[in-house]
Amino acid sequence: MVIDAHAHIFTEISGRVAEGSTRGIGYGRAVIGNREVQFIPPLSEKTEYTAQMLIAFMDWSGIDKAVLLQGPLYGESNIYIADALKSYPGRLMGLAYLDPWSPDARETFAMIQDTGVFCGVKLECTEAAGLFGIHKGVSLDMKEIEWIWKGLEKSRLVLTLDLGSPRDCSYQSKVIRNIALKHEELKIVIAHLGQPYPDMEKSAESYGLWQEQIDLGLLPNIWFDTACLPYYFLREEYPHPNAGKVLERVIDRIGPEKVMWGTDIPTLMLHFTYSQLLKIAKLHLQFLETEKQEMVMGGNAMKVYINADRAKVR
Repeated sequence: MVIDAHAHIFTEISGRVAEGSTRGIGYGRAVIGNREVQFIPPLSEKTEYTAQMLIAFMDWSGIDKAVLLQGPLYGESNIYIADALKSYPGRLMGLAYLDPWSPDARETFAMIQDTGVFCGVKLECTEAAGLFGIHKGVSLDMKEIEWIWKGLEKSRLVLTLDLGSPRDCSYQSKVIRNIALKHEELKIVIAHLGQPYPDMEKSAESYGLWQEQIDLGLLPNIWFDTACLPYYFLREEYPHPNAGKVLERVIDRIGPEKVMWGTDIPTLMLHFTYSQLLKIAKLHLQFLETEKQEMVMGGNAMKVYINADRAKVR
């Protein structure tokens, strides 16, 4: 069972980040604030990556399931994601979009629970592309959003976080530790393996912050996904050996049962094919015995994101 624990689908780009609004303009291009960028490969006339497109790439590349995440850069797509989950129940799992600081946050959360198809909520907290760039000065330990952690725990919904890089104000490892300790039944996934970067060890401060975040995986209710890992080491030639060394270091520290493979498709397709990302991951995991490789490549995502007893009550 191979599961991509970090994928995206969208029929349009219609979001907002610190730079301003975002919108697709065709053939994979998008406008972010005042910048025009090649956001994804020119896969179609419209800048989109639909559920059907993802499933086709999964079939082509030999990937069994995928976990769908959302963020402010793409724009909220809860209805579309819910429809995709209903259309492909054996292939897709998905997390809802929620902005804790929006006026209708509680109503949105109630909808997420009532829909009954989401397995969690994703909070994109980064400054550049997430909530910390939109809402200046916020923090995850603000009393006004404590109800979210309680609600997720009660509903047995997973909390997935993108906390940015060690240099961002969103990199709130101590806050996440406190939330995890207070809500022991709340499953928490931190995306992008804490966003390591080349030569990070040259900065004692950054490396220490990254290690502190990785050590959260020693708690029983926190996991990490590996989305974007090869991208952080693009200056290296294939198969990006230092990305593999970082992965091995993390697994040695917190164990293979706390790490799940993810890609961040489709934006990573600007640099890698889906099949290449799968092959890189398998190469980087060769230091593990087969059973433990299977944990990282799919078993852990099954354990974390699939919960048949998930409550649908408020």
